[in-house]
Amino acid sequence: MIRQLAQQEKAQVFATDTLLCTLMSTLRSVYSWDIIVTRIGNALYLDKRDPMVFDLLNVNETAFDAPEDDKESINSVVSLSQEASMINQNFTQQVLLKEKEQQYAFPNNNPFQIPGEELSSTAYKYRKWQLSEDVAMIARCEIDGVSKAKDGSDQLMTIKALNEFDSKVTGMDWRKMLDSQRGAVLATELKNNSNKLAKWTAQAILAGSEQLKIGYVSRVHPKDPYTHVILGMSAQKPRDFATSINLNLNQSWGILKAVIDLCIKLPEGKYVLMKDPNKTILRLYQVPDDEFIEKEPEINEEPTDEVKEDSDDED
Repeated sequence: MIRQLAQQEKAQVFATDTLLCTLMSTLRSVYSWDIIVTRIGNALYLDKRDPMVFDLLNVNETAFDAPEDDKESINSVVSLSQEASMINQNFTQQVLLKEKEQQYAFPNNNPFQIPGEELSSTAYKYRKWQLSEDVAMIARCEIDGVSKAKDGSDQLMTIKALNEFDSKVTGMDWRKMLDSQRGAVLATELKNNSNKLAKWTAQAILAGSEQLKIGYVSRVHPKDPYTHVILGMSAQKPRDFATSINLNLNQSWGILKAVIDLCIKLPEGKYVLMKDPNKTILRLYQVPDDEFIEKEPEINEEPTDEVKEDSDDED
């Protein structure tokens, strides 16, 4: 779809909501990340260098006590990221109605559909913004679900899940406090996962979702990272939620526009935009055009000596 829109020159900048919300909430990020910026003709493309790493959800990124670095621990940074990503993927599908007559169908089929395989129920919505008089941007945004409003209209939803891995770490037991003190639980999560919540909110706004559904998922046992239970769920209006978590949308759009204005003026080529791991700044590096492209392994065909067997002729 983006290739078609680019060929039709519908916009000058093309990206996905995951990339854009990362830029919009970059002031809250602690860990480093990077984005590939490709300038071709009058078009600018933003892409992921390593989708398997970029799409992982961080846990307690902004907490006072960061997760441990022991790779063998189930509560290490990498293990918690993989667990949180798995929970979100499963949670978004588990809370949906499975009956086909109750499912909402968009006009076009899923572009990633493969015959004989059943994909996760996700919709892709392409939205366009006019950033300036000469620059327009199109982004592919994800919609996780649709619900019915009281007036019978359809409301698009973005569905995410917060996860508790050990109540002793946060000092707050969700099983005891979620029903009576949900505000305190959310405040603690905002302190520990400020960047993640800001990204989810920005992503919901970019997609045009009327609701942001947040689930609360906890381990059945603190030592078992594979078995979980859903403890509750809350619904928020994305823009109201942005105000409640002190996410300045004007500032977020300003950061995004500043980055795009800088990149759109670059000469043609490939670049890497990286968030500095030690400072709240972004660094831009130019790289070769064939960088990050998987190359076929070269086969060294060395000449070999032929061995011939001598045979005695019989008279």
